[in-house]
Amino acid sequence: MVLGLLTLSRAMLASEPTAFALIKEGNRHVGEEAKDKVVQIRSEKSVGTLIPTIWYVVYFDPDATAKATEVKFGAGKKLTVKRPARILEPFLGTHKPLNRDKMKVDSDKAIEIATKEPLLSNLKLTATQLWLEREAWSVDDVPVWKIRLWASKLRHPDQDADIGEVFVSAEDGKVLKNDLHINRVD
Repeated sequence: MVLGLLTLSRAMLASEPTAFALIKEGNRHVGEEAKDKVVQIRSEKSVGTLIPTIWYVVYFDPDATAKATEVKFGAGKKLTVKRPARILEPFLGTHKPLNRDKMKVDSDKAIEIATKEPLLSNLKLTATQLWLEREAWSVDDVPVWKIRLWASKLRHPDQDADIGEVFVSAEDGKVLKNDLHINRVD
């Protein structure tokens, strides 16, 4: 049975494109100067699985007014291309492209790492939401995956609770910190 679950979860992981695969796809929809200059990748909350289907890849675009072009994907297909107003990002320092050489841990692996946190071992995880971005507290300009997790409530298993976040280095896959609140499933 365990082998069957592992096979099923790997098949589910394989059915949705990873965040890094979406960078390559998004490159087809941005200008030459923006290609591979990723500022942020984020997803919406996943539905019915731990793998999100709606993703946003934000590129540094020197030709855009707010220096950003955002490509939205649904189930691996381009849905929209926008040039969002990112007004605070220059002041926060989050408008600069992420270091692509340090982006080695993809979204599927980040989810796998986060869900193996010991505090989560007895919970039924139901959903995730991810961000890959530059964290102010991160050292050496390493991009960080922030994975928000939801789990089934104990008294009402048909409802889920936001149980917090796990931060994973995109360079080496180490858990940098967690902010988990498993008491929220009560």
